[in-house]
Amino acid sequence: MDRFSLEQSGPWGLALAAALLLLALCLLGGRTRRPGEPPLIKGWLPYFGVVLELRKDPLRFMKTLQKQHGDTFTVLLGGKYITFILDPLQYQLVIKNQKQLSFRVFSDELVGKAFSVSQLQKNHNMNDELHLCYQFLQGKSLDILLESMMQNLKQVFESQLLKTTSWDTVQLYAFCSSIIFDITFTTIYGKLVCDNNKFVNELRDDFLKFDDNFTYLVSDIPIELLGNIKSIRKKIIKCLSSENLAKMQGWSEILQSRQDVLEKYYVHEDLEIGAHHLGFLWASVANTIPAMFWAMYYLLRHPEAMAAVRDEIDRLLQSTGQKKGSGFPIYLTREQLDSLICLESTIFETLRLSSYSTTIRFVEEDLTLSAETGDFRVRKGDLLAVFPPIFHGDPEIFEAPEEFRYDRFVEDGKKKTTFFKRGKKVKCYLMPFGTGTTKCPGRFFAIMEIKQLLVILLTYFDLEIIDDKPIGLDYRRMLFGIQYPDSNVLFRYKVKS
Repeated sequence: MDRFSLEQSGPWGLALAAALLLLALCLLGGRTRRPGEPPLIKGWLPYFGVVLELRKDPLRFMKTLQKQHGDTFTVLLGGKYITFILDPLQYQLVIKNQKQLSFRVFSDELVGKAFSVSQLQKNHNMNDELHLCYQFLQGKSLDILLESMMQNLKQVFESQLLKTTSWDTVQLYAFCSSIIFDITFTTIYGKLVCDNNKFVNELRDDFLKFDDNFTYLVSDIPIELLGNIKSIRKKIIKCLSSENLAKMQGWSEILQSRQDVLEKYYVHEDLEIGAHHLGFLWASVANTIPAMFWAMYYLLRHPEAMAAVRDEIDRLLQSTGQKKGSGFPIYLTREQLDSLICLESTIFETLRLSSYSTTIRFVEEDLTLSAETGDFRVRKGDLLAVFPPIFHGDPEIFEAPEEFRYDRFVEDGKKKTTFFKRGKKVKCYLMPFGTGTTKCPGRFFAIMEIKQLLVILLTYFDLEIIDDKPIGLDYRRMLFGIQYPDSNVLFRYKVKS
């Protein structure tokens, strides 16, 4: 994938970057800590602050700051002052103060920068109506989505993968990217008539290049300094315009609902409709792809986990009278998939180890927050954040947190949901999807999609990892979502005889 390089932008780009840096020195160089505020860490780099240290190893760096300054401190990061709360027993401070701590202001700015959407910040009614569309990601509508997904899976597996009777060797991340993107896109957006997958293949390639630059897009770096990402984003937006989506057959309920809302506020030809769809597509696949990678990677690296999950799937298939034979006869309901607690625990453990999703709020006004360890003040215009990797890796909450334990979220044959710190129950013990009212509305769809794929792969295929090397996290996404692997890994698969 393409990497960001200032040199690619030529002398004009470097001159602009220098001008921005000088401006930042003027604007941000003078901030000092006020009475009652948490410790302030500005770092040695003007404007960017501690970004280099954080990106190198976010968890280790945050633990170092925690040891030096306690559970609450403020850092300068990419032009923003962010106050982090690291004690999981104090996370309610972020959830309770919704009027003064706004998710909408932060998210609208992020959506505007990343996807080129401008109207959300100006039109709260449209924002509210789009939010109501998320009802189609739960209940009966979720069941309909899962049925559609299973049909798309059937078509992909029967036409391609189930013909692989001899070993086929591929890169694991490319495999996961292809199957997750293709299945998710066709389930939500439908298919082009008489298309040989060229449209989806090109869209996937462009999308992955776009996603690779996501953290730069949401920063204050001008998009003109990001190589050809501006043209790639424009191309994707055109692909998702009303004109092109009208050529697709098999729209999901949520897509139809979102399109109805958007055409209420835009003219049909407005390309910003496509920008909204790009944002929704990113939310649908950008984290599911690496989550699927890590789930498969850990299963392939841990035979005891693979055996336990396969045994659980086999028992469910037997209890529902479904046989593993030729063809593609398996069908599992949402309730049946939900009963696979060992598989779910494996996925949750994968998310615990790979998720760096950070809950962030915009501080609307100067505010004093009362914590057990004492009151502290946050400043209007700053950001307040919860950094879950700290407690995901807390040995007091999770024994041997650096280890992958597929059954960590299973207890006495049931789902384990009780974890403690300092003798108190931790309400938010796993936070890959955020928390509170802003929790990711697509989390049920994402988990069910990964479950369905793993059930099929583990039922019909022999799977083996080839590269015997440890894979770590690539921290380019830092505070956003599931992290990429820092290198790829080869695996091979073939249909079981």
